[in-house]
Amino acid sequence: MKQREGDYVPIRDSENVQLGMFDKPLPCFGCGIGWFSLLLGFVFPLMWYFSAILYFGKYYNKDPRERSGLAACAIAVSDEINY
Repeated sequence: MKQREGDYVPIRDSENVQLGMFDKPLPCFGCGIGWFSLLLGFVFPLMWYFSAILYFGKYYNKDPRERSGLAACAIAVSDEINY
């Protein structure tokens, strides 16, 4: 697909509907459930367990951008258990 300078590129494609799938901002103030739970987990550690359950339940398949934050919460839970 060749693009010329100055042409607009469509965000969505009629043949591939997944192209516009991640145009929406993430929930929880734009940082995602995982990172928001990680930060909130320092005050309420149960949030880490909630996010770890989402991580192991493969919630990130709905939105792959959530994977890193949910994984960070799962690591925080495992460090808390081992500590």
